[in-house]
Amino acid sequence: MLELKNIQKSFGDCVANDDVSLIVNTATIHAIVGENGAGKSTAMKVVYGFYSPDGGEILLNGQPVTIKNPHDAIAFRIGMVHQHFMLVDTMTVAENIILGAETGSALNLDLDEAAREIGALSDELKLNINPNAVVGDLSVGQQQRVELLKALYRDADILILDEPTAVLTPQEVNEFFAILRRMKEQGKTIIIITHKLDEVLAISDEVTVMRDGRTVGNVKTADTNAKELARMIVGRDVLLRVEKTDAQPSGAVLEVAGLVVQGRHGVAVDGVSFKVAAGEIVGIAGIEGNGQTELIEALAGLLKPSGGRIAFEGREITNFGARKTKEQGIAHIPEDRHKRGLLLNSDLAENSILGAHYRPPIANAAGFIDSGAVKTRVKGIIKGFDVRPPNPELPAKSLSGGNQQKLIIGREFELDPKLLLVSQPTRGVDIGAIEFIHKAIIDLRDKGRAILLVSAELEEVTALADRLLIIREGKIVGEVDPKTTSVEEIGLLMTGG
Repeated sequence: MLELKNIQKSFGDCVANDDVSLIVNTATIHAIVGENGAGKSTAMKVVYGFYSPDGGEILLNGQPVTIKNPHDAIAFRIGMVHQHFMLVDTMTVAENIILGAETGSALNLDLDEAAREIGALSDELKLNINPNAVVGDLSVGQQQRVELLKALYRDADILILDEPTAVLTPQEVNEFFAILRRMKEQGKTIIIITHKLDEVLAISDEVTVMRDGRTVGNVKTADTNAKELARMIVGRDVLLRVEKTDAQPSGAVLEVAGLVVQGRHGVAVDGVSFKVAAGEIVGIAGIEGNGQTELIEALAGLLKPSGGRIAFEGREITNFGARKTKEQGIAHIPEDRHKRGLLLNSDLAENSILGAHYRPPIANAAGFIDSGAVKTRVKGIIKGFDVRPPNPELPAKSLSGGNQQKLIIGREFELDPKLLLVSQPTRGVDIGAIEFIHKAIIDLRDKGRAILLVSAELEEVTALADRLLIIREGKIVGEVDPKTTSVEEIGLLMTGG
């Protein structure tokens, strides 16, 4: 169905694809795996016409094709769901989906008919998306489903999915995989870029492994296992489980009492109360859009609560705001790294000092930034958290999603926080970096720091958390011991089952 021959793509001195070749067979599910910055997304963006290759050839059904832009790709019936969404926040779901594929005449767009078709497609795939909802009002998980609908609405024969399950619960992943299998039976060809080896083994027919911009292996899924794939990806053996000792919690660092936070559509956090002690990781599990985002942002000082109380080390900080909250020793790794975590057009050095740019040692007594201190900090973060490419002068937008995440995590850890608020710490991050990030979080706990963790990855939150709170419709509906509670039981609590 699709063949890449010797694809080359560079961005300045950075070689993203170095002689990439791969074959994807018709009506199969083909997984592409590799570390962050290995060139997976770049290769597929070349196929989608998002980038023009510097060399090499693309063949569809054995015939060479030239794909200059996504419009060409769509004409060749290639669809792509990007890791970072390509949606217009101020437009409705239906308007986003038909953009570039409008029905009716230019003067008389038949939006009602399009909305009916999109609604039917959403119902068929159990995506639960209202075609008339404004995209900016949707959760991250719902926006991902809109992207999937957008590609399917254009009747793609080849569907490229970049980290498609990052925002889905285990039940939703199972339903999603059932949809993909049905699509495969209908003759569709699906390419999945992912870091989740259990999902690769569950859904794919073949796997291509990339490392340092090259294809280093191609195997039939039935002939491999997670350990072998991990070794191919990273070039060494990888620990596929979280190793930690039991927590040794001491006094409460964070106390939340009756917290109420307003969202876009009314109350998002509804009377939530809990404590987080020094030396423990408290996890929050829930389907996205159930108040986790608003809860963390209120605790970080980004949203003002409409009721209740937040206390840190016995002192009320309910209305402190983001800067004053950070000054207390509270670090925040946000769910949306583009919206809340980075200045995408600024370089890595500038991004590495956000939140500390006005304080010693970054700023001197006169308030001027010390360039030497900035260089020291950014080099330490790049080396300590393996940010690639290791060039402090690159703009943040030039990094892969996983390397952007490592930059943010490194910056927040550099603050040596007393309390870490962390949302989706390993979203879009490769298996080697996941191992590193998990160890860093546990090491922070073992230093006596308090950690509040939100993750859509149930296996992650159950592996890391010492106590697990379940949130549904803005309320804490249960607390469980992750060591003795199954993922299925937690999933049922999350959905009200």
